[in-house]
Amino acid sequence: MGIKAALPKIELYLYTSILSLALLWAASWIVEASSENVQRKSFKESMKPGWHYFGRKMDVADFEWAMWFTTFRSHILFALSGHVIFAKICSMISPKVGMPGWYRWMSLIYMLYGGLTVLIIMGWTYVSLILSHCIVLYSVALIKRKWLCFLAGLTSLATFKMDPFVSWQAGFVTGTFKLQDILFYGGCGFSIMRCMSFALENCEKKDGQYTFMDLMKYNFYLPFFFFGPIMTFDRFHAQANNPDLTRKDREMWNIFIHALVHLGAILVVDVLFHYLYILTIPTDMKLVKELSDWSLAGLAYFNLVYDWVKAAVMFGVINTVSLLDHLDPPRPPKCITMLYVFAETHFDRGINDWLCKYVYDYIGGNHDGIFKELVATICTFSITTLWLGPCELVYVWSFFNCFGLNFELWVAKLFSLPPLSTIEGLMTEAMSRRIRGLFNAVNFWQIVLYNVLSLNSLEFAKLVARRLLIKGFPVSPIMVLLVTYCGIQLIKERERKLALLEEPEPATPGKPKTS
Repeated sequence: MGIKAALPKIELYLYTSILSLALLWAASWIVEASSENVQRKSFKESMKPGWHYFGRKMDVADFEWAMWFTTFRSHILFALSGHVIFAKICSMISPKVGMPGWYRWMSLIYMLYGGLTVLIIMGWTYVSLILSHCIVLYSVALIKRKWLCFLAGLTSLATFKMDPFVSWQAGFVTGTFKLQDILFYGGCGFSIMRCMSFALENCEKKDGQYTFMDLMKYNFYLPFFFFGPIMTFDRFHAQANNPDLTRKDREMWNIFIHALVHLGAILVVDVLFHYLYILTIPTDMKLVKELSDWSLAGLAYFNLVYDWVKAAVMFGVINTVSLLDHLDPPRPPKCITMLYVFAETHFDRGINDWLCKYVYDYIGGNHDGIFKELVATICTFSITTLWLGPCELVYVWSFFNCFGLNFELWVAKLFSLPPLSTIEGLMTEAMSRRIRGLFNAVNFWQIVLYNVLSLNSLEFAKLVARRLLIKGFPVSPIMVLLVTYCGIQLIKERERKLALLEEPEPATPGKPKTS
């Protein structure tokens, strides 16, 4: 009995050892490729002198990361710090503090600071452009017809994603500073999505209408304005108008730890960018073809991990500020390593929550019907395609992710029918989990291959798929799936333990419940 009891732990230790060794091996190959090819001509544009005590160059291929934490970090920090300081000063000198409704005064302060900051950075023509779209969508919201709100909102969004409309509107904004394009498209795109959320929530309001000032407070909240994440209007409105603004025990300490964790993540990523040139290597297809199958699989995986870290850190910095404002922002995306089903795959939880609330869950219901699920996924990824900007790469990405989401349901339906369901019923729980882990391992690499499209290029994704599935067959796919299977089992064990912790303890028979 002692050996049987120890077998699950031995199995988990084995999974952990195999996974750790595989990741270290892949990382060592990438480090070697980075070190030996740093002088290549294709690397020069993406490299810059790094920290002197590393004695290595730094990968700066990702403009977003470089913008946030290198080039414009002082500007972004100044704007976000100003938001916190301005709100604190106003709360200290305002005579309304402590009086009934003073929390509404604070949301007005946030709106004024956000609007003034956008006005100073982008100019009055940009603010006028945003306001014109807000006025149009607010007018449509008063009609309280969801289909009309969607039509007007998606039309407005299309004008910022397709030529000649986007070029015409961009022409109104004067200035030539480097961040102009990023701030223009980010602010406009997120503003339209927020206006659509406002309009759809207004349709749900039983008595009366939300005011235009409610929309302005929602849209011009500075931490969310340019870069997101999107918080649906119902959540923002409820939290911004919450009269109870007392802090919970150790809440400020948790916010402080939250900020320190993200600062640590920024430093770790900066260090890794001196050794793992995971963003620059995929741009040199000649070099990529020389890599081993194992390092190629690791490169694709580390690209997705980095994109998750980037999203978690960028949104984490913004969320830290919103936590100080007594808001509960969307959580960071789920770690890519923990994803083995398409239904949970996302890199922006704000957009994901928006799409689920207004499109995917609204149409798909409980996601049990094949036809309803197909319609829901097609509508969801059609809007996602428009949000990302229609182009060949986005079309391919949307098609494969839409297919993956539906394929999961088809497989689940197939295995719920006899004789497969009967066979699984005869298995032990551990054996059933092992078999499901094999399918989840295959699914994990579908997620990696489908999403590496949007991070790198179609050519890189095709090369990874061809090397792992065709040229490397059968050794490469078996080895990669074996390592992935070990990781899936570790994740499933963690999820099982968390589920056990969350389950309420059964009541003791004969013992009365106490409130």
